[in-house]
Parts: sequence; structure tokens; C-alpha cells
Amino acid sequence: MSLRVLALVSLLAASGVAFAGDKDWPSYNRTLSAERFAALDAIDANNVAGLKVLCSYDTGEQTGFQTGIVQVDGALFATTEHDTFSIDPNTCKQNWRMHEDFAGGMLKVNRGVAWLDGRVYRGTADGRVLAYDAKNGKRLWATTIADAAKGESVPAAPIAWNGLVFVGNAGSDYKGVKGRMYALDAGDGHIVWEFYMVPKGDADFARGPQAPNAAAAALAASWQDTGALPITGGATWTTYTLDPANGLLYVPGGNPAPDFSDAQRKGDNLFTDSIVVLDAKTGAYQRHFQMVKRDFHDWDASTAPALFTSKGGHKLLAEAPKDGHLHVIDLGDGKALYSNPVTHIDNADAPITAAGTRFCPGAQGGSEWNGAAYDARNNLIFTGEVDWCTTVHAGTPESIASSPSGKPWSGSPDGFGKQDDAKNWAGYFTASDADSGAKKWQFKAPFPLMSGITPTAGGVVFFGDMGGNFYAFDSASGKQLWSTDLGGAIAGGVITYDAGSGQKIAVAAGMTSPIWPTKKINAKIVVLGL
Repeated sequence: MSLRVLALVSLLAASGVAFAGDKDWPSYNRTLSAERFAALDAIDANNVAGLKVLCSYDTGEQTGFQTGIVQVDGALFATTEHDTFSIDPNTCKQNWRMHEDFAGGMLKVNRGVAWLDGRVYRGTADGRVLAYDAKNGKRLWATTIADAAKGESVPAAPIAWNGLVFVGNAGSDYKGVKGRMYALDAGDGHIVWEFYMVPKGDADFARGPQAPNAAAAALAASWQDTGALPITGGATWTTYTLDPANGLLYVPGGNPAPDFSDAQRKGDNLFTDSIVVLDAKTGAYQRHFQMVKRDFHDWDASTAPALFTSKGGHKLLAEAPKDGHLHVIDLGDGKALYSNPVTHIDNADAPITAAGTRFCPGAQGGSEWNGAAYDARNNLIFTGEVDWCTTVHAGTPESIASSPSGKPWSGSPDGFGKQDDAKNWAGYFTASDADSGAKKWQFKAPFPLMSGITPTAGGVVFFGDMGGNFYAFDSASGKQLWSTDLGGAIAGGVITYDAGSGQKIAVAAGMTSPIWPTKKINAKIVVLGL
């Protein structure tokens, strides 16, 4: 390890950054605290232009490839909707691949695995959590936490810690679906606790022991005048964050529904569009931070927040939701430090009308499923955003009330809106000072930015766009150092590691989706190096 990296390790330790193995990427966001910084410097600003593709793994599928990538114990793990696979991180040779048969979803999405003690864990579109032996892919157990018949699924990448696997159900856009968070026993899969992200009614099914919720009264009071319509929302669909020093789990909650009509749900609609903090061992409620109150734009708090101690000595939470802002909370006093726009914002307060309302970011805008990253070396928070606006027409009260349960419930005859012509879409990559929020530099990409963001000790930050362009920028200055075209939309993991043959970069490329107009190519893992 170089002297520069040793010095940086000391800085990161002082900053409270939770370490994984310095050379591995063992969780969706590398560490459970999700700051995504990698203490590797063999690839740096001076030699990054020499990067080349060393190998690739073709999944043989055209699919919604949004998988995070995990690299640990000499193997690289990723997923498609139905398959989980392990490959050699240096050669891309397949170690094993496990296929599961079940009814898939329209978007064909899964966001990856958690790894713990020689096992990998993932969710499925039919509502289960599965465990496999990481060495050979043998299925070890399966636990159901969601009901696909009601519109629920489990696309999120779990995280795992201290003998527990943490994951929740998705489906906030489906009438009657309530978000729930779970801890499962990593050994046998039984449910240790269940936490409802919105008020649990007497008729709501309990799949496991209910976690203590000291905020239950405030939660119930935040949904007013719902009448006979079901409380809906708060589901989770990306991944999660955990503070291992304090045993606290940070859960990003999805939107309320109907997405574009709030007349049926007066109040703040807790815990939708919120980061909810739970005791990881018991599920007991600790506190929450709501990013968008009574949301009517489908602006989920969708991404896992980054936790870190800034150069100024503040323990901070950085969240980049779909509302196009970077929200930073001081965890010392629980107050918002700042909330700054990091993409184009327009008509954010305009009501949705029958004549139609165009707003930015749109329902597919802002920060989607990959969130903020923190570079302790430069005290910078990086965000990648989708600049794409949506026009929505308001539905009638009668049409909203008569929508069937278990089906999409947007509150609009447009479904989830009409997106602007993709010729006009773009992406914004922004570097913000962690303590002040001041914008240090910004890059406008020709395509939306939805990939993972990876800053490194080499002074380089890596990310990709939906046009297939993979970038390396100087972290401090914002100078573009290098880019290459990987052939298809980059919307999943971007990681770096050293598995014994020097520093490598692995990228999930080739997302194909019915709601994103991208090139139609096979999904693949691409490994790059010098």
C-alpha cells in the first residue's frame, strides 16, 4: 500500500468512514455506510487515459440491467431478474450461474446481492428473498416477504450485517401496497422483525414479529381524509445503509399513492419520501427525515444515503432523492444543513391539473436508484442526476376511487406521465462541498446519469451515462480525463477492486427497458484495467 493510501486510510478512519477490505467491494455501496470511496490509487489521474477493456461477461439477456456489483473473496457477483452469477474478477470466467423460474415484471429488474460469511442473498419479482452458497450457487433457503398478486416485489439489493439480512418490499405505485422493512436471519431465513413504513391497519397481514414503533401515533395522524381509499406507499426498491458502530439501519422510503393526486391523503404522509432510522437488531423506530412532504410528483427518497464525518467534523447524512436536490442532514442535531438543487427544477409547486402540468425533474428524473458518494480526500459529495421532465394530466376523483386494488395507481389517465422527447434529456454530475453545499464543479452529460459513482484515492471519480459513455474525471478539479463507449446504457454498478492482479474497474452496462429509450444490447459486466 502506498504512503498516499496509508495517509488516506488514517484520514478516513478519523472521518468515521466504515471500512470494508481496502481492496474489495463487498456490498452494494462498498461499505455499509454507503459513501462509496475506494482507497485504491494504482489507477490515478496520470495514467487513467491508459484504461482498456480487459474482459467482459455477456449475460445473454436484453434486460433492465441495474444490478449493483459485489466483489469479495476472489469472486464478482451480480444479477439479472431471474439469474444470479459469480465470475472471476480478473478474467470474467463464469464460476457459477443459478436460474430461478417465476413470473417476471414489466421492467425486468433486480439490483443485486448482499454477501455475508460465504453466502449471497437477493430478492425476486415474485416476493421472495433467496440465499445461495457463494462458492457454488447452491440454493440454501427461500423466504417470502411480499405478495406479487398485490403488485409487490423484491427488486432491492439487500445488505447484510451481524447475522441479519435487511431488505423490504417494492410496489408503492400499486393501489393498496404498503411498504415494509424486514430483517431476516442470515442462517435460515426466518423473519426476525417487520416494520411498516406507513400505518398498519388491523386487517394488514403480519409476516413476522412487529418492530416497536414509538412514532405510530404521529404516523397515523399524517394520513388524513383517506376515507375508504387504502393508505398506499412507502415501499423500498433500491438498497439500504447501515451504521455498524451504532447498529442503526437507514431505510429510504418510496412515494405515496396515488402518485399525482394528493387530495385523498392530506397530511405529511409519513414515512413516504423519508429516510427512516431503525435499530438494526430489533427494528425499533429511532427517528426519520422526510425529504418531500405529501409528494405529488413521484419523488421517492429512492437512494441509500451516504453516512460520513465531514472535514468540518460534522457527522452527516447525504441523500439524493428523485426531487433533484442534494439533501444533507447534520446527524448531531437532526437538522437539515442544506438542500440544494443539482439538476434542472421547474414547476415544482404547480398543481397537477386536468389541462396538464409539466414538471422537472419528471417522474423518471432526479436521482433514481444510485445515490450520492463522498470523497473524504477532497470533502466533496458527488451526485448524478437525470434531467428529464414529465407532463401529467389529473385524473377525476371517480376514476381514482374506482381503480382496482393491486394495479398501478398513479391518479392520472397518462399512467406515469408523458416524458419529454429524449432528444432533450441530459444528465448532471455535480461536486458539492460537504460542509457548505457550495457547488465546486458540474458536468452536463449528453445522457441521463444513473450509474453508481466511485471516487478513489487516485484522485479519479468514475461514472457512466445512459448513452453507454463511461467517464473518468479529476475529482478535485472536474477535468475530464478519459472516456470510452461501452455500447449500452450504464445504469448499474461501477466498482473498483484489486483481486490479486492489480486495480480493476467493473461496470454493469447494457440496460434495456421499456421506459428508457436506450440501445438494445445484451447486458454485460465489463472489466477494465491498465
